Amino acid sequence: MPLSRSLSVTSLNGLPQWDEEDLPIEDLLLFEISWEVTNKVGGIYTVIQTKAKMTVDEWGENYFMMGPYYEQNVRTQVEICDPPSAAFTRAMDALQAQGCQVYFGRWLIEGNPYVVLFDISSAAWNLDRWKGEFWDACSVGIPFQDREANDALLFGSLTAWFLKELTNQFNDKPNVIAHFHEWQAGAGLILCRYQKLPVATIFTTHATLLGRYLCAANMDFYNRLDQFDIDKEAGERQIYHRYCMERAAVHCAHVFTTVSQITGIEAEHMLKRKADVITPNGLNIKKFSAMHEFQNLHAMYKARIEEFIRGHFYGHLDFNLEKTLFFFIAGRYEYSNKGADLFLEALSRLNFLLRVHRSDVTVVVFFIMPTKTNNFNVETLKGQAVRKQLWDTAHAVKEKFGKKLYEALLKGEIPDLNKILDRDDLTIMKRAIFSTQRQSLPPITTHNMVDDSADPILNTVRRLGLFNSRTDRVKVIVHPEFLTSTSPLLPLDYEEFVRGCHLGVFPSYYEPWGYTPAECTVMGIPSVTTNLSGFGCFMQEHVADPAAYGIYIVDRRFRSPEESCNQLTQFLYGFCLQSRRQRIIQRNRTERLSDLLDWRYLGRFYIHTRHLALCRMFPDKFEMEPSAPPKTEGFRYPRPSSVPPSPSVSQPSSPHHSDDEEEDGDERYDEDEEAERDRQNIKSTFALGPVSRSKKKHGEYRN
Repeated sequence: MPLSRSLSVTSLNGLPQWDEEDLPIEDLLLFEISWEVTNKVGGIYTVIQTKAKMTVDEWGENYFMMGPYYEQNVRTQVEICDPPSAAFTRAMDALQAQGCQVYFGRWLIEGNPYVVLFDISSAAWNLDRWKGEFWDACSVGIPFQDREANDALLFGSLTAWFLKELTNQFNDKPNVIAHFHEWQAGAGLILCRYQKLPVATIFTTHATLLGRYLCAANMDFYNRLDQFDIDKEAGERQIYHRYCMERAAVHCAHVFTTVSQITGIEAEHMLKRKADVITPNGLNIKKFSAMHEFQNLHAMYKARIEEFIRGHFYGHLDFNLEKTLFFFIAGRYEYSNKGADLFLEALSRLNFLLRVHRSDVTVVVFFIMPTKTNNFNVETLKGQAVRKQLWDTAHAVKEKFGKKLYEALLKGEIPDLNKILDRDDLTIMKRAIFSTQRQSLPPITTHNMVDDSADPILNTVRRLGLFNSRTDRVKVIVHPEFLTSTSPLLPLDYEEFVRGCHLGVFPSYYEPWGYTPAECTVMGIPSVTTNLSGFGCFMQEHVADPAAYGIYIVDRRFRSPEESCNQLTQFLYGFCLQSRRQRIIQRNRTERLSDLLDWRYLGRFYIHTRHLALCRMFPDKFEMEPSAPPKTEGFRYPRPSSVPPSPSVSQPSSPHHSDDEEEDGDERYDEDEEAERDRQNIKSTFALGPVSRSKKKHGEYRN
């Protein structure tokens, strides 16, 4: 097969379709390099982990990941094995001969991709020499005290060294593509280009370094993008060297991508290069075989959360759990970036509205944002113990009552209910009631915070007076640790907890993509996001009426903070006015949007990125016309034809409405008909069916 290939393209619905004479996948190797391969730090781990199955299906044994070696991670996540070819063994031997430890194995996730892991501590003795080489390559110096930047340089140097040893063994093929994620891996890309390795390079920024710092400083970031003195701002925050590493990697890459349009705009101003391709983040969507199974899971896990609420609010459980809604916010503890400040202010206003309108709806709000804690709050543990004691007491009395009732019925008698419970039973029940009395209000936090006097969430709660008093219709619970199924308080994993809630609220000011609302969507849980998050912009682009599908988008870009807060309050209040049936309808619609977030659709943007990198690195072997990236406007969900459950459109005249009234108003809703219409809208533009690996060619789009 000749080496020169023309990857001519014809456009189909705005997406390239490749000729069948493409260079076969066997003549290519793909490496994906990230600090978060087998090492969970943030959202990039989710991107790489969920995308692995789709990439392995396309590339098979020619796909490899590179990351740092941490023994505790490798023990539980990696199966060490021998490399598939002698070239890899020789490259590893070359590094190990110099004392640098390299490990090869399979990552035990879906798809089981190969991983190459570098022990950066074993190479630390090279740090000063590699700093000098890095200075020669890009004139960026790295201070000794910045441990993270030093580790990034060691990792990048090992990555470039390994790729050099590997490519030196190849003549003309296989051609190598190396995809680097974030600035921690960027040093490897810079060194690859400096050493002129025959590698097509891609760099993806999931969030610019400086953008995150500036947003955390409460600056009017998006309205002042073109006014910042970038070098000055980076220097004042003592991250100038990191910023230079990131910017150098961006400009050295053959192809530069960002995860959303909003991050692309940010990168153009912060990093001075326009993104070649937008690569939205997806998820592995597993459809349930049984219809509405996600609704059953919602009911099951909601009951588990209600059990926790019964214990947490013992002595103050004067609200109806049947009319209680569970809202939550989750993510890194970035008070303003994640929108916790706006959310708390909106909750205060929601509390006022519910009280003024004498609503019988109660809202319990969870803040799942990890921070430093000492241990569980004693009062919270006591609440769960009291709940369990009451359950045991009720169960014991029930057993005794049931036995007497059974014996009376066997004799053909109607038991005297005044005698069936004796004095001891009444005494036990009275003691149980007295044990539920408490002098204090239910706690705000489930754990003892290390520095609660300086905690921004708790200080805002104090300022707003959201103390979980009896008159409050909005109750706040701060859970400053990740959720686990082994917790003695709330024994649920994060996914189970999300399924049990009614609404996820993520009014972020800085959110390059936003996996939390995306995860809510695929589980059929409505969510609030913003037009400053990649997810929010993506949904605005694809869905004609996002609110009808359970995606509420707060405008934080073109409105003042006060207007944004009022808009969020209206979203929350409107959601509280919905009947149970309206919420069920909305959850059905939300879950149908999950196809939008499937890697089988969004993976095409990564495919296009790799083709573009090959064409730019090996122009004599690959051509691509046109070079424009595929558009994200794949299709657009129409507004539902039935009466939407969106509160802004279908609010009752009075807050004291009945479920019967709402059912009359929703007679036009036919879910099967509506779901089929949505499926047709998807199929009209692309098919999500599986593709046979034996027939798959490199560069082939499935539409």
